[in-house]
Amino acid sequence: MKEIITYAASIFVGLSLGMIGAGGSILTVPVFVFVLKIDPLVASVYSMFVVGISSLAGGIKAIFKKLVDIKTTIVFGIPSVTGVLIARKFIYPTIPDQIFSIGDYAVSKKVLFMFCISTLMFTAAFRMLSASPLNTTVIHGDTKVKTVYLLVQGFIVGIITGLFGIGGGFLIVPALYFWSRLPMKAAVGTALLIIAMNSLFSFSTSFSDASINWMLLLRFSLGSVIGILIGSRIGEKIHGNYLKIIFGWFVMAVSFYIVFKQFTFHTG
Repeated sequence: MKEIITYAASIFVGLSLGMIGAGGSILTVPVFVFVLKIDPLVASVYSMFVVGISSLAGGIKAIFKKLVDIKTTIVFGIPSVTGVLIARKFIYPTIPDQIFSIGDYAVSKKVLFMFCISTLMFTAAFRMLSASPLNTTVIHGDTKVKTVYLLVQGFIVGIITGLFGIGGGFLIVPALYFWSRLPMKAAVGTALLIIAMNSLFSFSTSFSDASINWMLLLRFSLGSVIGILIGSRIGEKIHGNYLKIIFGWFVMAVSFYIVFKQFTFHTG
């Protein structure tokens, strides 16, 4: 039963990434921790690999479908990878495990990070849901990209990816949609390549700290790759504005779920 749940979850992770370009790490880590009973630190490292490999597969497919803006990928991706390196090597080690305490309630680094992620996710989701549809049907990032904003956004997303061990799709997709003015489907395709860069680079700087079960990791990654190919196929058949709505509500729901889990964990 555990194996069935694991492989079903791996395919669902890929479906989420393929359709909306987000949800990979948010879905992968709980499976590793709660189903497979893997240490949370190791689970976050595993997640980077799974999300990186599956996103790379989806990104390559998006290139062939002409749903990737290469210039945006470079402008956003390079500072993003730089942010990952700075976060993993210089910022994360300096943050204490316990940030502060209120009475008997101790706020750990993990809890604070999860609340920060939830806040960022809610903000991104609200922005996507409240935005008017973009009147565009083709990729025109070459003339519309606001380079400075993308550089800054890329660096910030890299910092967040490195600190929290996530792919960052819930931030990358809105950034590409609003600042690059990419259509939703192109924003998802471009985001997948950037997520792959961030996740695999983050994994490469972290995996030596954990004991890797490569067989489990490769099997889970295979399921996610299958899922992302199916998800991207489904996404092609859904209108971009509907994808935007699905993305917004999915990310918002997960943001509330993260807060709920933190409170239930500390009160239960």
